[in-house]
Formats: sequence, structure tokens, C-alpha cells
Amino acid sequence: MPLQLNFQPEVKSALEQGRAVVALESTVITHGLPSPENVEVARAIEAAVREQGAVPATIAILGGEITVGLTPEQLLYLGSAKNVRKCSRRDFSGVVARREDGATTVAGTMMVAHWAGIRIFATGGIGGVHRGQPFDESADLLELGRTPVAVVCAGAKAILDLPLTLEVLETQGVPVIGYQTDEFPAFYSRSSGLPLELRVETPQEIAAIIKAHDQLGLNAGTLIAQPIPAEAEWPAAEAQEVIEEALQDAAARHITGKAVTPYLLQRVSDLSGARSKTANIALLLNNARLAAQIALALTG
Repeated sequence: MPLQLNFQPEVKSALEQGRAVVALESTVITHGLPSPENVEVARAIEAAVREQGAVPATIAILGGEITVGLTPEQLLYLGSAKNVRKCSRRDFSGVVARREDGATTVAGTMMVAHWAGIRIFATGGIGGVHRGQPFDESADLLELGRTPVAVVCAGAKAILDLPLTLEVLETQGVPVIGYQTDEFPAFYSRSSGLPLELRVETPQEIAAIIKAHDQLGLNAGTLIAQPIPAEAEWPAAEAQEVIEEALQDAAARHITGKAVTPYLLQRVSDLSGARSKTANIALLLNNARLAAQIALALTG
């Protein structure tokens, strides 16, 4: 465990007592939603975890300290802070050494959750392989291949190449579990047409698979893919039209590298009249609830 790890007292107490804890990312606060809605949604996600009987642990780097569990004041600060670095594995040492603020990505949150002894992490969608750029793979996929944390998501972000993303997950040895679905969800949409080999119906079944995964000494993560609630779904055909337009815009503006994903997500939101944002919030809350239920099943 890194010397810099700083636990919020409630989270530390829950872990010491063997109670259910769910890790949460912080890039949704700093890079995912505008202020003040970002803080409101972060609070709602934490509340969704608590309603199921688990303890939320939102992870971030504050003034160079890797922080596990944020106070209400820290959440509020992060929601309006400027120059917060988006932190994947490669960014941690620089942000810690310079005592900067950092918001953790899926990969960064997984890493800290593992250090902290938190087995379950809830997010919206993981990163993946970019469309038309088969060598541009998100660090999330590599982290899933080497860090034994179970990640609850609604699939990979819909702006990505979903078939290639699944191929990389297979290569990395990551079990992909469909929760009450036979298909890999397409983030905003419930169906992608991509079949999954492993389907479960209850959080208890997922907990049993995670325990077996640990007992076998498999060091990869586990991905639990839960479709967005039906009432919040953005139909795939409509979503794809908007995504294609956003991709064309990004290409015309020569946007590359780390700037691609945030640009595309914002552009999709603008073009959809906030339809994508509404869907995103719904799936974040849904995944937080399921993650808490799995955490309870693991500790029960």
C-alpha cells in the first residue's frame, strides 16, 4: 500500500470491520458533467450505494494525497476545482510528486481500490479500442488485465469499437459477465448484438464467481456488464447517427490522443440535446446499486 494513501474515516472503519465498500471514480465529477450538476450526480451515486447498505468510497488525489472516500466538502471542492489532472496509472507519480489534484479514471480507480482492499468498483462505461484506430487502446483494458478488482459498468463507451474492445478483454484474460443479459451492453443502449458467454441473474451468483476467481489466484479484473434501465435507454440506431456525426467532427478538427474521448462525449451530448447525459446518469445510478448488492453478497 502506498504511503500516500489517505482513508476517509467511515471507509477505513468499514474496511477494518469487513463491511461492504464500493469504489467510485472521480473523473465523472471533473470531466464528465458540468458544475453544479457534477456534484449533485456524485452525491446521488454515493446515496445509491448507501441505500443498498454499502459504504461509498469515491477516489481522487487531493493536493498530492491519494484519497479513498471523499467528505462532502471535498466533493464540492473537486466539483469546482480548476486544472484537475485526469489520472490513469501513468499519471499518478507526477501528480503525487507535484502535490496536484487528480481525478481517477477507471484504470486509476481500479489501482487505488486494489491498494485499499476494495473489491468492487462501479462506473458508467469503461474505455476501449477507438473506432478506426485499432492500436489506440484505453489503459482501462490493460488495467483490467492485471488488477483483481470487479468493475460494474454498462459496457464500454458507445463511441468506441465494441467488438475490438471485447477481443482485447479476451486477450487480457478478463471474464465478462452479463448481468441479466446475453449481450454486451452498448452503454446508452441495452443491446449491441455482441453475444456474451457468461450470464448471471443475481448478485449472489456474481459474488460466487468473484470468489472463485480469487481462489484460483487469477490476477485479472472481472467485468460485470449491466444494461442501462429500459426506461432510460437511448435507442441504438438514434445513438449511432449522433456518434457518427461526432466522429466526423473530431476528424475534421484533427483531435487526437487524450482529447478524443472527452471531445466525443461532449459533442454527443450537444448533438443529442442532452439525451446522452440523461442516459449516462441513469446507468451510473443503476451500476452503483448493483455494485453495492455484489459487495454485500461478498461480505455476507
